[in-house]
Amino acid sequence: MEFPALRLAAVVVVLCVGVLNAAPWGPAQELASSTSTSELEILRIRPNFYMIAGAGANIAVQVGVDGVVLVDTGPRNRVDDVMAAVRKITAAPIRFIVNTSADADHVGGNDTFLQAGQASFDTIANLFPRNYFLSGAVAILAHEAVLRRMTAPTGQVSPFPAAAWPTETFEAGRRYVYLNDEGIEVVHHPAAHTDGDATVFFRRSDVIVAGDLFDMTRFPTIDLVRGGSLKGTLQALNRLIATAIPSLPDVSREVGTSVIPGHGQVGDQFDLLDYRDMIVIVRDHVQDLIDKGMTLEQIKAANPTHGFRRRYGSDTGEWTTEMFVEAVYRNLVEGEK
Repeated sequence: MEFPALRLAAVVVVLCVGVLNAAPWGPAQELASSTSTSELEILRIRPNFYMIAGAGANIAVQVGVDGVVLVDTGPRNRVDDVMAAVRKITAAPIRFIVNTSADADHVGGNDTFLQAGQASFDTIANLFPRNYFLSGAVAILAHEAVLRRMTAPTGQVSPFPAAAWPTETFEAGRRYVYLNDEGIEVVHHPAAHTDGDATVFFRRSDVIVAGDLFDMTRFPTIDLVRGGSLKGTLQALNRLIATAIPSLPDVSREVGTSVIPGHGQVGDQFDLLDYRDMIVIVRDHVQDLIDKGMTLEQIKAANPTHGFRRRYGSDTGEWTTEMFVEAVYRNLVEGEK
């Protein structure tokens, strides 16, 4: 006697095994704690959590049963290298993307990764017509302000292609997602580096992706034109400090919360504290000079960043030491402290 239902179930099992074998959901190959590909560095922070550095902004990669979660996608001119680095980590499809700001080196690869992830899930969905996977399998999440910065008013040209815009936005203070057996908390920090900054807290992994609120390579970028502020930056850093758990002396850093900055090496709560304290010291120094009646040019000449300039300073590039001092000055003279 034949049992059609059982035979159909057997076919489905075979198909499942074939799909999983063809597209493994774990690492595509065993990685050391740190390796490089196409001049990009891949750092393994947790068993299923990686950071890709060297393309511009740091990129976080979480891998699990649901696929790949990316935080930021790098600049557009390095998207092929970033994609190769992700594929070196895993062959799993892209499942979810979070943008920490609208900066070009954070969102430039959005459309490429969105299309790659959708294509992967479309292939799987074709094998299972009853749609065993959720509809809208791939999404880009960001704060509403990021979408406004990436689009353009009627009659003007958008700085980014429409395919790179966030597909999901939120206005509230935070948004929760649950993927790869882990709660992921996306928190908005108003008027910080810009008006659309978000940090991403992976609760089980105990990793915070801070975006450009925290930069190990330079003084904080306070973009006054795009809604940034000194006060908001300090409030955001204080919130991150309160969220992070410190590492213990003489114990592996994996014991404490790992903090991925927008640029530079992975830090922890102590690095956040140092960064916050540096900003407070510079702020207070500038305020003292303002109280003495000095002009902006006189304050710059007085070098209020002395003691920190060697570590964070730069006289060239998109964000210089003088630009930071000017941003602090303008915030303070406008009454913000």
